[in-house]
Amino acid sequence: MSQEGNGQASEAWLPGWLVRHPLYAGWVWTGFWALLIIIDEFLDLAGWSWYLLVGMAALPPLLSTLAVLYATPRRHLKPQNESVLGHFFVRFLALVTAFLVWGVSVVMSASISTAVQVAVGNSEREVTSLGFNLLVAAVPLVISVLWMAFIVRCAWFLRRLRGWSQSPASSRVPRKFLRSRPKLRQVVVGLAHPGLLLVAGLGMSILALFLNAVELTFSVLR
Repeated sequence: MSQEGNGQASEAWLPGWLVRHPLYAGWVWTGFWALLIIIDEFLDLAGWSWYLLVGMAALPPLLSTLAVLYATPRRHLKPQNESVLGHFFVRFLALVTAFLVWGVSVVMSASISTAVQVAVGNSEREVTSLGFNLLVAAVPLVISVLWMAFIVRCAWFLRRLRGWSQSPASSRVPRKFLRSRPKLRQVVVGLAHPGLLLVAGLGMSILALFLNAVELTFSVLR
């Protein structure tokens, strides 16, 4: 049996509707988990459950994105006609953003340090203990922010790599990527959609944070 025949046989498990409409299937999957996130907020099953639900919502587009980006050399994403001015302007914006983030972190560190001193006095042990507790409490927030930044960055690369079409006729995805399995390639490229990734990864995170904020607000007002 030829390699092409082996590839076709290994793709027999893929449903025809999934091969034809991978992006629509991704939207349905995301909507299902978004509904579960809303239900979980009302049932209050567990404090960590929304992390799992957000991860499951983003799983298909994220795995597809990682597969496509891993198979794509960086030279495929280099701007074709980027000017020198454009190159330096982007670097300038990155430096300004980094400086602002550094400045905000310094101010927040000073404010937190002062608040801790006022709260617990001059006890070095209590100050250290409260500082570690604040650090542990901030870990989920930091992870959430880094997750969102990662999703946005991946979506930006996907937009340049394969555009916004469900099944792009032409893209910068390497031709050798899943060449022997064209149906699987169509599904993976279809799920690696910048809009779907933004909604499934970033949108679900924002939804979960918004629902948590609403719940906290109502609990305070009661």
